[in-house]
Amino acid sequence: MNTLDGTGQKNNFTQTYEAYVNDIYRLCFSFMKNHMDAEDIVHETFLKYYHLDRTFDSEQHKKAWLIVTASNACKDMLKHWWNRRNRLEDFTEIAEDSHSEIDGMMSLILELPYQYKMVVYLYYYEGYNSREIADLLHKSESTIRTRLQKAKKILRKELEKDGY
Repeated sequence: MNTLDGTGQKNNFTQTYEAYVNDIYRLCFSFMKNHMDAEDIVHETFLKYYHLDRTFDSEQHKKAWLIVTASNACKDMLKHWWNRRNRLEDFTEIAEDSHSEIDGMMSLILELPYQYKMVVYLYYYEGYNSREIADLLHKSESTIRTRLQKAKKILRKELEKDGY
């Protein structure tokens, strides 16, 4: 387990959990589009953190680790989920449930391809700048800025199509 022994470890974990659980849940829900899967991945992410045998240079680095770990777990679950699905009606039912829970701009963001969705989420919802996102995703800063511009262009086009 990370950083301290005994009570200190428990307090550190509790503080980290309370500080980031809502952010990690929102991220997971944006991928999974249902509460139960999102909660499962949040729990899995914090369980990995609990058993992690390392310290972080800063709170920002810790948060970045949690975000990347959760997003990777979501992608893995979606990949396995998609491969197991064999009936279109199951997929349609899940999509209908998720659209009833998400509306407006967030639903448009969720429809973006992953490469744009992740950048938009980190930039606008988590407050990372393009340099920090580039470091997190192992991409160049210019690639991140380009993805942000393309995402904005896609969102603007969708909003105009919907009459906004």
